[in-house]
Amino acid sequence: MTQDTPYIFDATTADFDQSVIANSFHKPVLVDFWAEWCAPCKALMPMLQGIAESYQGELLLAKVNCDAEQDIVARFGIRSLPTVVLFKDGQPVDGFAGAQPESAVRALLEPHVQMPPPAAADPFEQAQALFDEGRFADAEAVLKVLLGEDNTNAKALILYARCLTERGELGEAQTVLDAVKSDEHKAALAGAKAQIQFLGLAKDLPDAADLKARLAKDPQDDEATYQLAIQQLARQQYEPALDALLKLFVRNRSYSEGLPHKTLLQVFELLGNDHPLVTTYRRKLFAALY
Repeated sequence: MTQDTPYIFDATTADFDQSVIANSFHKPVLVDFWAEWCAPCKALMPMLQGIAESYQGELLLAKVNCDAEQDIVARFGIRSLPTVVLFKDGQPVDGFAGAQPESAVRALLEPHVQMPPPAAADPFEQAQALFDEGRFADAEAVLKVLLGEDNTNAKALILYARCLTERGELGEAQTVLDAVKSDEHKAALAGAKAQIQFLGLAKDLPDAADLKARLAKDPQDDEATYQLAIQQLARQQYEPALDALLKLFVRNRSYSEGLPHKTLLQVFELLGNDHPLVTTYRRKLFAALY
C-alpha cells in the first residue's frame, strides 16, 4: 500500500519479534494492523506514513497484513480493523481501533516519541529571506558570520554587497564585489554591479514618483524619461528601464549627445550577453538603428 523506507516496513510472523519487539527497545514502533478489503485502513495508512516520516526515524511504522499474518492477529487478539498499537520497550503501551484524525494520533504519540528538532536553516537562504523582507541589517549580520567561515563564498559576497548598497555604502559594496573571483554567479554579480553604478547616478536625481508625475503631464519629456530609467536601473527594474531608453533613443537620438544609446550599451555590458533581456533589447536596438 505504501513505499517502504528504513523506518516504514512490513512486519511478518517470521520477523515480528525482531522488527517490532526488539526494535521497540531502541525506538517506539507503531504497528498498523490492516487488510486489503478494509477501506478505512487504506485511508489511515498514508496519514500514518506521513506522521512516521515527520519523526525522521525517531518512530518506526510496521505494517501487518492481517489476511496474511493470522498468527500475529491471534497473538495480540486483534478483533477489528484498522487497529493501531504502539510498542515501547517490548510492550504495547497505547493504541486505538478505527479511523482517527491526525491530531488524535499525534496526541497519542506525544508522551512516547520525541519530535526531532527542525533542521537548521541554511545560513545563505536565511540571509536571502531576510534581504527579501527588507531586513538588510539582519541579513548582513548573518552574512558576516557566513563569510567569517569562508570569505570566498561568491553568492554570500554578492548578497553582502547588495546589503551595503541598500544602506548607501556604494564604495564598500564595490570593493566587496571586486573580491568575487568565481564565474559561477555571473548574472547576480553583473546585476549587483549595475545596481551600484546606477544608484550612484540616481542619488542626485528627482525621485521616481516626481518623474512619473512629470511624464503623466508630458509623456514626451525626454529628461524625465531618461532620469526615470536611471532610477529604475538603480532598483534593478531592468525591463521598464530598457524599454524607456529604447523609446527615447528612437524618439530623440541626439538627446544629451546620444546618452540613451550609450546607456543601453552600458546595461548590455553590465548584464552580460547571456541575459535574456540583453538578447531581446539588443535585437530591438539593431532594428531601430538599421
